[in-house]
This record gives sequence, structure tokens and C-alpha cells, in this order.
Amino acid sequence: MNDRKLKTNLDTDFIKIIAVVSMTIDHIGGAFFPQYPAFRWIGRIAFPLFCYCLTVGMMYTGDIKKYLLRLGAFAVISQPFWILAFNSDDIIGNIFNLNIFFTLIVSLFGAWGFKERKWWLFILALILLNVINFDYAMTGLILILIFYLCRNKPWLGAAVYTLTYLPALNGNMADPLALKIGEHAIGFEIFALLALPFIYIQTNSGLKIPKWFFYIYYPVHLFAIYLIGILF
Repeated sequence: MNDRKLKTNLDTDFIKIIAVVSMTIDHIGGAFFPQYPAFRWIGRIAFPLFCYCLTVGMMYTGDIKKYLLRLGAFAVISQPFWILAFNSDDIIGNIFNLNIFFTLIVSLFGAWGFKERKWWLFILALILLNVINFDYAMTGLILILIFYLCRNKPWLGAAVYTLTYLPALNGNMADPLALKIGEHAIGFEIFALLALPFIYIQTNSGLKIPKWFFYIYYPVHLFAIYLIGILF
């Protein structure tokens, strides 16, 4: 078996565009339209797609250390913009309210430790994800492991991925983001299933976008949200 081969969708620039659009809609909704949960529903597509793209990167990168350092650098750069965009009224109190890049780094770190059988790295990532207040907590590591372990069996990966989100069918009526159907609530996490087609259906968009665009976009769009909030 070729350890580097993936039988899932490798049209990652297209997938990243979908993830970026979904994330932007999510952040716009969170910042300006919290009363409309549909923005946040659409946003659930982004995180699984980013995790999938990290899995592809882990499998195909020539230097995992540079890959992790690049993610780390932009996590640090993005942190003040993350705070300004969503918690500008309490900057000091939110210094350790970490942006999503930090979750992705630790999740990738743990998955790489698992892949290379460097168990201490895997265990360290598990500890960090459970001790520090990371957005999405363990979800990122779980998703990357699903994509990696089922890399040559897309049908199995899609099935396990789906099972991961089925508990959301039993949501909480008190949750303002839940989808409410009569007297039943469905957790908004269920909308992460909309990411499935982008991961498991082969596409060939031909898109070629400089990798730095996706790194730079994150802090730039956060700063734009902050400025728009000040102006309007």
C-alpha cells in the first residue's frame, strides 16, 4: 500500500475556496447577524474541509516541520485580529481565547505523531486539546485521523465521518443555533455533513491558487470584520 496515496478528492484549492467562503459567512453571521443561525449552519462546512486539507498536506508535504511552523506563524499573527473581530471589548481577557489555527496545528501535530508512531507526540496533543480551551477541542484530531486511516477506503471514511455527527440529531431546544422542527431540536453541528461531497466526490476544477493566499486571508478578513464593526 502506498502510504502517501489518497483515494479521496485531491482538488484541494477548490476545497479550500469552499472552506474559506463557508468560514467567512460563519464569521459574518457571528459578528453581525447572531439572530440568524443560517449563517452559522453554513459555517459548519469549513472546519472539516480545513481538517481534510491538512490531512492531504500531511500525506504529501516534503517537510512536515516547515508545514507546522507556517501554520504556527499565522496562528500567532492572526490572534490579535481574532480578538479584535469578536472580543474587542475585552482584549486582555481574551488573549488565550485561541483562534482556529491553533486547534488545527495541535490536531495535525497529534495526527502526524500517530502516523509516524511517535506516541509521545500523539499523547501530548491529546493532553493539550483537553487541557487548553481550543475551539472544536478534540474534533480536529478525530477528523484528521478518520481521513488518514480511511484514506484508501472512501466509503468507510464517509460512513465513519457521518457517524461522528449523528449525535447532533438529538439537539437542545435551548440552543439558539439549533435547527428546530416542531418540538425537536437538531444541533447545528449536523450541517458539517454538507462537507462530505467536497471530500469524497472527485472534482477537477483546475484551480491553482498561491498557498499564501489562504494563510493571509484569515487575519485580513478578521481585521475587515473588526473595521466594519467600528464603522457600522
